[in-house]
Amino acid sequence: MEYLVTMTTLVPEGTADEVVQEVRGREAARSHELAAQENLLRLWRPPLQPGEWRTVGLFAASDEVELEDVLASMPLRVWRSDRVVPLSAHPNDPRLSREATAREFLTTFEVTFPDSASEQEVDDIKAREADRTRELAEQGHLVRLWMLPPTPGSRQALGLWQAGDGDQLRAILKSLPMDKWMTTQTTSLTAHPNDPARAGE
Repeated sequence: MEYLVTMTTLVPEGTADEVVQEVRGREAARSHELAAQENLLRLWRPPLQPGEWRTVGLFAASDEVELEDVLASMPLRVWRSDRVVPLSAHPNDPRLSREATAREFLTTFEVTFPDSASEQEVDDIKAREADRTRELAEQGHLVRLWMLPPTPGSRQALGLWQAGDGDQLRAILKSLPMDKWMTTQTTSLTAHPNDPARAGE
């Protein structure tokens, strides 16, 4: 099972720089080990406020107990709090593993089907959405797609995308057939030095 984990680190005031660097060095080494064990799949940095230290990670584990063991084994956990979101399979997930070649973005989609929509209309738009996501995956824009835990009356999905910039991503998302029924939140991502996808650099 896959999980999206937002990791927020708060180093205690007065901690010596050499202690911070030592813990960060052990964190990097442990991240490489977890990547080799296929528990750590990706790491990114979201936009940060001054003084903020946050990382977004994609992890794999058999269940939440194993995931907690994985997270607890990371040296920065002594100063860190983690927010875990379980991810489940999405029918349109391209399941591609490719090297990042452009800027990456995470999008959260919330789809609400209007009461006025017929079952046929919903089925038709789902089919067109599946076709369009396949096209975007083939073009290298859609990297992964997951379902988020359900909420009453709507369904939510998480997408990992590549685009040249925010404007291109907005145009891509606008081209999705479900756009008219979707609320989208986008997080711009930057490279993290411990990201397994950068291991060959």
